[in-house]
Amino acid sequence: MNFEEHAAKPLLRAAGIATPEGKLVSTAAEAGEIAGGLGPCVIKAQVPTGKRGKAGGIKLADDAATAKRYANDILGMEIAGHRVESLLVEQQVPISREFYAAVLTNAASKGPIILFSTEGGMDIEEVAATSPDSLLQLEVDINKGVEPAVIKSMLAPANLGVVETEVTQVLSRLYDVFSRNDAELVEVNPLVETQDGRIIALDCKFSMDDSGLPRQHETAATGTPEKLSELEERGVELGLKYIELDGNVGILANGAGLTMTTMDVVSYYGGKPANFLEIGGESYTKAKPALELVLSNPSVKSLVVNFCGAFARCDVMTEGIIDAWLELEPDIPIFFSIHGTGDVEAIAMLKQRMNMDPFKDMDSASKAAVEAAQ
Repeated sequence: MNFEEHAAKPLLRAAGIATPEGKLVSTAAEAGEIAGGLGPCVIKAQVPTGKRGKAGGIKLADDAATAKRYANDILGMEIAGHRVESLLVEQQVPISREFYAAVLTNAASKGPIILFSTEGGMDIEEVAATSPDSLLQLEVDINKGVEPAVIKSMLAPANLGVVETEVTQVLSRLYDVFSRNDAELVEVNPLVETQDGRIIALDCKFSMDDSGLPRQHETAATGTPEKLSELEERGVELGLKYIELDGNVGILANGAGLTMTTMDVVSYYGGKPANFLEIGGESYTKAKPALELVLSNPSVKSLVVNFCGAFARCDVMTEGIIDAWLELEPDIPIFFSIHGTGDVEAIAMLKQRMNMDPFKDMDSASKAAVEAAQ
């Protein structure tokens, strides 16, 4: 779950990280009123996505009238598919230097990593590409945490001078926000040194691991649920793990890992997956609604069914799909790959009831589906 800036910053303040004074508003009149009390301010679109500034969703205003005008311009904008319905009006701060700071889950180390750069205000991908030496990194053992002294040592090459101790403290507190709130990402860009020597978080991007939502009721209530398509909402109602994509090759597989691998193979052969949908051992009971869900996408021109029997038997899963296919009678080609426990019985069933054989492996089934969809 992603959080808009106004919902993420209270997590920073609760951890002792300073943020600018500001208030959430929903009308241009409110923005002008708040700006009148703050003086020079920033008008920020509140949507759960980045690059708001590049989209025109962040404006600097020197007075209440300008703030009201900018607010009127930004409200109703579409940014990355999100309509702007609220604004954060914040006091401007005098900036001396801009930094980048983040804690995120690192796939390579399978744990948290702390990132810091003296080149704040830029996309981190651009920093990594153009100034890789400026991006400092510290992997953290989540079972042990991290001591401030270790963070301070990591920051040494940045030559931060008198603010090094305070930046160390901010990174330590940022890690606490990450670990206590089941986060996938906590990012501050920019983290600034003001002209009077304070360290303030001007922005905050926060993303919570969905598996942590049941443990984080109060915090999760302030987040922005992922925007689902009509088919994805139907998948939730059916208890199916379905994600709609923009391709034309439908995919049904058992297990999330096998499903993603099948998607990768389809892409490798030049195709585009139309969905993620794994149905596992419950395919016998959920095959029909799962198949209907995939086929409800008019873009689907072919279907790959990839079963690997381990905990679930291939014959049980295949029977569910065959029953559903014969009942629904789709007019698109279907391509099977079947291996593992119960595959002999499944293959015989497929031959008897649908007069077809599975492909020898996932690659050949996926390649055939890509070619059929073109």
